[in-house]
Amino acid sequence: MKIAVVGLGYWGPNLVRNFLSTPGVSNVVCCDLMDKRLERIKQKFPMVETTKSYDEVLSRSDIEAVALATPVSSHYPLGMRAMRAGKHLFVEKPLTLSTKEAVDLVAFAEDNKLTLMVDHTFIYTSAVRKIKEYLDKNEIGDILYFDSVRVNLGLFQHDTNVVWDLAPHDLSIMEYLVGKPPLSVSAVGVNHFNGHEDISYITVNFENNLIAHFHVNWISPVKVRKILIGGTKLMVVYDDMEPSEKIKLYDKGVEIKSQDALHHMLVEYRTGNMFAPHVEQEEALSLVARDFVDSVKKEKKPRSDGNAGLNVVRILEAATSSLKQGGKVIRFSSNGSPLDENQLHIFGDQNPLSADSILK
Repeated sequence: MKIAVVGLGYWGPNLVRNFLSTPGVSNVVCCDLMDKRLERIKQKFPMVETTKSYDEVLSRSDIEAVALATPVSSHYPLGMRAMRAGKHLFVEKPLTLSTKEAVDLVAFAEDNKLTLMVDHTFIYTSAVRKIKEYLDKNEIGDILYFDSVRVNLGLFQHDTNVVWDLAPHDLSIMEYLVGKPPLSVSAVGVNHFNGHEDISYITVNFENNLIAHFHVNWISPVKVRKILIGGTKLMVVYDDMEPSEKIKLYDKGVEIKSQDALHHMLVEYRTGNMFAPHVEQEEALSLVARDFVDSVKKEKKPRSDGNAGLNVVRILEAATSSLKQGGKVIRFSSNGSPLDENQLHIFGDQNPLSADSILK
């Protein structure tokens, strides 16, 4: 099969490299409006085909799938055009700019038996898969909290805020590991430089007092990529900046024992050993590419399917609405939709780039 990678800015060339090395892919067609990008990709990978025309990509019967690495505002119009042309669709995170757009893409893919996959790369990392393995074996126990920090100096985005830029990574990890719909979302943040929030704190609440917290920041002097997961049996520290011991599991916790049924509760602290399980060093994006190709060929659901992308977009949309309303709590129904659609005020004062301005 041939795959077209559309958008050759920062992430597109990485997709080209990994799709070229994926079994079952005969070649990659690279599409971008900028001649310099097309020349650069041809120098790196002489075997690829190049074009400036998205219409050509959609009209070619030998191209079975389209991978979009374009700005998020273009994902819905370009993605819908691709699927209407019968192409399977791979989309860079986040899936869309709104829940409504994500729902439309997911429904169209299901109705037309097309593969729709979102590039939530981090859930394919060996570290996250290892944590999932421990959760599935019930060795961590019930999750009490999920605490994430993703901060660095830059890169500032001209068309979105830090929530939509950085939070999808850790929200997708949370969605994969927790596997439950949220009850509510709230967020606070500020902008200092370009009109978009560059620091934000997001809180997501679940049933049974499970709480998740996310700190995202474009103006930190240090780069931090760390997640803490508190379980009733084990506690987990996932530090993506660690070169070798990315996961550490601690046999630590709190136990409550009744000393007197009426008046006293005895709090005991459990302090045991720490161990760092072996984690394979394998590029996650190669597994992403392989999963997409296998899903197309075998007509199966990818791990990061359209519904996973939809769940992340719902939280992003609610967090943005909460930001604009001073941290207002946005509550969800049991199916993951906001209880009151009037609570959502998304990008009303912004003018995202249109799809036509990005790629005709």
